[in-house]
Amino acid sequence: MQFIDTHCHIHDSEFSKKYAQSVEDIIKNAKNVGINKYICVGTSAVSSKQAVEFSNKYSGAYASLALHPHEISDIGAEKCNTEFLKLEPLIKASNKKIIAIGECGLDYFYHPQTDVQQAQQVLFRSHIDLALKYDLPLIFHIRDAFDDFFKILDEYNLKGLKVKGVVHSFSAHMPQLVGCLDRGLYIGLNGIMTFTRDQLQLDAAKAVPLDKLLLETDAPFLTPKPFRGMMCELKHVVNTAEFLSNLRNESLNKISEFTSTNAINLFSL
Repeated sequence: MQFIDTHCHIHDSEFSKKYAQSVEDIIKNAKNVGINKYICVGTSAVSSKQAVEFSNKYSGAYASLALHPHEISDIGAEKCNTEFLKLEPLIKASNKKIIAIGECGLDYFYHPQTDVQQAQQVLFRSHIDLALKYDLPLIFHIRDAFDDFFKILDEYNLKGLKVKGVVHSFSAHMPQLVGCLDRGLYIGLNGIMTFTRDQLQLDAAKAVPLDKLLLETDAPFLTPKPFRGMMCELKHVVNTAEFLSNLRNESLNKISEFTSTNAINLFSL
């Protein structure tokens, strides 16, 4: 069986130093369980550049570029605008290993301030515009901000501009799931599903159509059970797949087949 990890950060120097083992060992461990493709997701200009460099070095790696919404608070809106301008030159110089824009979006859970949220929205629109310019899908980070997320997407859709992508680390409930599906988006599930105590999250996970489901790790974060307390690796996407197979009463082979096909179709892998 084949699996594709559609969201990890093992390329990022800030996170890679957390691992006791080498990148080569992490990739080898992944290949041993059928994971030969994975997307390294940028969260800053530096991280995005590292994602490109990493994807150029390792055949199974692909890159996604963006400034995470947290960057608005971390470095300020003006600096974010400057850093964002560093992304497009990476795309222009790409050898086709850049396959998405993300993770970008809105995070109101950690940032309840109105001015920060408004700045996030401006930055988010810039990412959407960049993705549309280069016909790339987006990897969305949306937390406690689905109303504004849907409003922004609908503004583009009303103009006839089709925004495509995946809601990364989906852990919301049925109303938000329906809103995503109504807009043609994919749903990315990870280790959160294996340890959540929120039955409404699990109900939503069960309701994701197979042809809209993607698997991810968010490595080195969100390690699934039974490996909580350890660093999350690419290989752990299989544990999430196994959990979802049991939760949804679907064969692991079917989960593998659909999620891999979905990833290939969305990201042109």
